[in-house]
Amino acid sequence: MAKIINLAEIIIAALLIISILLQNRGAGLSGTFGGSFGGYYTRRGFEKFLTTFSVVLSVIFILLAIASLFLAK
Repeated sequence: MAKIINLAEIIIAALLIISILLQNRGAGLSGTFGGSFGGYYTRRGFEKFLTTFSVVLSVIFILLAIASLFLAK
């Protein structure tokens, strides 16, 4: 069971890295301090999907890490 969780963590981590690298908004230093100066920016289409996908993957990764912790005891 622990090997399956470890393998799932590796796959989720790789997908999470890819989904984060595909996001191109806020690539510079201005993204750290609030993004573009033109005002509030809403995500649409693929960018919205990618953001939601990244959040879901990160939650799954955290849950798998906690499960791995409990199985190690």
